[in-house]
Amino acid sequence: MDNKTNKKIYVGLSGGVDSSVAAALLKEQGFDVTGIFIKCWSPEFAGFSSAEECPWEQDQKDAEDVAKKLGVPFKSLNLEKEYWERVSSPTIQDYARGLTPNPDVLCNKEIKFGLFLEYALRQGADLIATGHYVKKSADNSLLCAEDINKDQSYFLWMLNRVQLEKCLFPIGDYTKQEVRDMARKYALPTAEKSDSQGICFVGNVPIRQFLKHYIEERPGEVVTLNGKVVGRHEGVAFYTIGQRRGIGSFGGEAPYYVTKKDLSANTITVVPPSQIEQLYQDKLVASNTNWISGLQPVLPLKCFCRIRYRQELQKCTIVDFTDGYLQVEFSKPQRGIAEGQSIVFYDKDVVIGGAIIHHNFT
Repeated sequence: MDNKTNKKIYVGLSGGVDSSVAAALLKEQGFDVTGIFIKCWSPEFAGFSSAEECPWEQDQKDAEDVAKKLGVPFKSLNLEKEYWERVSSPTIQDYARGLTPNPDVLCNKEIKFGLFLEYALRQGADLIATGHYVKKSADNSLLCAEDINKDQSYFLWMLNRVQLEKCLFPIGDYTKQEVRDMARKYALPTAEKSDSQGICFVGNVPIRQFLKHYIEERPGEVVTLNGKVVGRHEGVAFYTIGQRRGIGSFGGEAPYYVTKKDLSANTITVVPPSQIEQLYQDKLVASNTNWISGLQPVLPLKCFCRIRYRQELQKCTIVDFTDGYLQVEFSKPQRGIAEGQSIVFYDKDVVIGGAIIHHNFT
């Protein structure tokens, strides 16, 4: 890119090693870099009391320390209210309806590549950059990262080329180990910081613990396929299709799997490992579709897809798109298809788009 020193880049600094290295690379390449910490939660706002659960102050300090180390300006952008309205509240409502939503997908659409991008452009920035493990092509198509184990394209399917034109992904060509090595080379304060786990921007909070702050427990029966009651659950909202942890064994076998949730009857249906075939489906219906190019491909379309993060690419056919609903058929039956999750479509390493899983059957 010509005249890099004239290009103003606002880098989203989360306080983690990935975004820190993204900023360092851009600074080294000659861009005019400003670090931005996006504050979306605090313990009080989230309903938690411990900074360990919601460590935003430490994250902000780490982000500011990185900016100081790099010698670049630093700003904090408070989007707590907007994050609640656009990400947290819809996520909680979906869980309460028995779905399994993906808040990271919403966060990327609404916050990082929505409000943050708008803010940066208003402030005079030419581009924004993040520490996502993805790449983009010359025509602003979204591509998988070099490090397939860290690839985050699954979470970015709601973007479009207008947004992508204004984005840079400096670490998409590197592996996680290379990013760590660069952080040490630049002597960044976050070089040894462990990766965050849990809900985006909230911190190390188990999803069930988080949801119980907002969704009342509604205990009910755990049943088998033939209707036999084998246990009790805390509330349909707190479980997902395919879940095994926390379900129990119900009679000595290995832990059972959740295969169905019935919100109206307030029951969860489970199967033992010997009936795991009940978790597999060969087709689904999806809605809320987004094509990154802005153009719907010609259907039927044979392509690849993922129904969960880090899943190997699966062969599928997008059969039809009628009245806002996609019909998708898989070459091989897929396990644990959960309503509310994302299905993301690929042409090899190019992200075509995605949709929200509406039904795991047609």
